[in-house]
Amino acid sequence: MQRDGNWEEEEKAVLVGVELPRERSIFGVEESLDELAALARTAGIKVVGRLSQRLDRPYPATLIGPGKIEELKDEIALSGANVVIFDEELSPRQQRELEERLGEHVKVIDRTTLILDIFAKHAHTREGVLQVSLAQYRYRLPRLTRQWTHLSRQTARTAAGVGLRGPGETQLEVDRRAIRKRIAHLEKELEEVRKQRSVHRQQRRRASLPVVALVGYTNAGKSTLLNALADAGVLVADKLFATLDPVTRRISLPGGREILVTDTVWFIQKLPPTVVAAFRATLEEVQEADVLLHVVDITHPHVLAQAKAVGEVLEELGVTDKPIVVALNKIDLLDDPAEARKVAKAFPNSVAISAAKKIGLDDLLERLKSTLEAQMVKVEVMVPYSDGELVSLFHQRGVVEKEEHTGTGTVIKGLLPVWLLPKFRGLIQSKSG
Repeated sequence: MQRDGNWEEEEKAVLVGVELPRERSIFGVEESLDELAALARTAGIKVVGRLSQRLDRPYPATLIGPGKIEELKDEIALSGANVVIFDEELSPRQQRELEERLGEHVKVIDRTTLILDIFAKHAHTREGVLQVSLAQYRYRLPRLTRQWTHLSRQTARTAAGVGLRGPGETQLEVDRRAIRKRIAHLEKELEEVRKQRSVHRQQRRRASLPVVALVGYTNAGKSTLLNALADAGVLVADKLFATLDPVTRRISLPGGREILVTDTVWFIQKLPPTVVAAFRATLEEVQEADVLLHVVDITHPHVLAQAKAVGEVLEELGVTDKPIVVALNKIDLLDDPAEARKVAKAFPNSVAISAAKKIGLDDLLERLKSTLEAQMVKVEVMVPYSDGELVSLFHQRGVVEKEEHTGTGTVIKGLLPVWLLPKFRGLIQSKSG
């Protein structure tokens, strides 16, 4: 577990889950704790116990009830745990109360903290580091307690040893001011990243290359698939969030048309809002894609629940209207091929594949080709010179086959996405497809 920039050895954790009538989890409490255990292992933490409680409503001060807290204390003493990880996000008050009741030798964290620490470990590019840092600082600001006092060593004094605190200002206030300043700086840097990404997207559009965005639950095999399609050289590991930084590669569809495939998005249930907000620049890649390629681990016992979690995040991003091709991955691990046909019934426009064994990839590329073509209409438009921005839009979003400048405007023949046709209402000379 990361704390103050260092990773401590041999952290042992007890996991705590809560089952509420309207909880966010799409899994049962035990299945959700299974996933939390996998997250803990990814962070290098040994899981030595777990507890759960069914509640009508959470306790405002501690989330779980007083009896369950005593049971948790016994579990800590019995297992020798020094970390308690809650599967629900703790409020600042709940975290403080639990720290006091469990004692200073036990660190209390929640699912969000764990995910952010894993992200910090796996972010390698400047963009990834900036995004994770921003999410961490936003999350820590209202939770500054004894656990997050490292800023005092960095900001309380100058190199000459002169204190920086104002009259009557506590160290906690100094730390909060330092974090707010750091957040503002990170937001400014990420806005520059966002602008750069926008420029790159415009360049891709001018090249008339359709964009396919890989989405899917963490560990479904997105990176393996990108490697199989394009020799991308992306890290492949049997861990949650093994890759974090975005990768885009050019591949050819049957018939020779080239597309760009971007592996940018990892999904997990209860994805923290702070993460979604901080990773806005990366998530915009999904919003700008022509087609979403949803990679599904067909062997997972909760495959439908995982797919639902992905759908919920896509809904948050406002991209549920985009065409989706589903890659039912890891069929090589199935004992009975009929299982794939059974699961396929729940996923329209799906293709069964094995990214690791490169099975079914030709069928997948054919499906991507037909899906992209179904979104395009062959048109001829006459754009007046006064509407020059529509010419740019055609170049950015469509495929220009022929362009001619006449006395009254620009005549363009080519392909346009169906959803873009209303922009050219009254300018279309002919249409087919």
